[in-house]
Amino acid sequence: MSDQDQLLGEGALIVTPTYNERDNLPLFVQATLAVAPKAHILVVDDASPDGTGAVADELAQGDPRIRVMHRPGKQGLGTAYVQAFERGLADGYRWFFEMDTDLSHDPSYLPAFFAALAEGNDVVIGSRNIPGGDVEGWGLGRHVLSKGGSLYSRLILGVGVKDLTTGYKAFNTHALRTIDLASIRSNGYSFQIETTYRALLRGLRVKEVPIVFVDRRVGQSKMNRRIFAEAIVMVWKLRLAALRGEI
Repeated sequence: MSDQDQLLGEGALIVTPTYNERDNLPLFVQATLAVAPKAHILVVDDASPDGTGAVADELAQGDPRIRVMHRPGKQGLGTAYVQAFERGLADGYRWFFEMDTDLSHDPSYLPAFFAALAEGNDVVIGSRNIPGGDVEGWGLGRHVLSKGGSLYSRLILGVGVKDLTTGYKAFNTHALRTIDLASIRSNGYSFQIETTYRALLRGLRVKEVPIVFVDRRVGQSKMNRRIFAEAIVMVWKLRLAALRGEI
């Protein structure tokens, strides 16, 4: 594979879970494939009441780079990624991405991810908390929630990664097999923390690249108090499990 093919996304599977993203999905697909025309996109739709699944099917019918996984109901972010990654591993992809459909994750950063993976990194994190990273469109409360959650997790888990809660991430095949997808315990906000923590525990090469996260302009955020509470408790469960040698 040439360097140019790598920068265009050859062998990459970009997974985007959806729930009521009918208006955003076509824009996301168009913007992502414009940057990475050789990548494939897997839409994982949890029976969106607004018809997102039907929109995804229409897009897939017109473009072989787009695939769709339909699930019977809202089952959570973590299980969506695990099932999609397991399918992608079986299909032979070499790089795997997490991206939000709501356009908060700018596809223009994808070449930086591809380059970091090509350098031999196992996990690449789109970080809002390193030089060059930032967030646009959040109020003070959301900033405190995000940065505080990441700092809280770093302190308890004892890791140096600056942005543990970001949802813009990439893994190579070795990373997904090494972190043991089938045994992941988290399903919401804490899924991002757990996957990075497992990678670090196993000595994988993890690199942060700066991104500017832009708050969604259409639709509603999926974050709620239950998901945040799960993350607070799960961090301690992960730490204790690591001390016992269970992960």
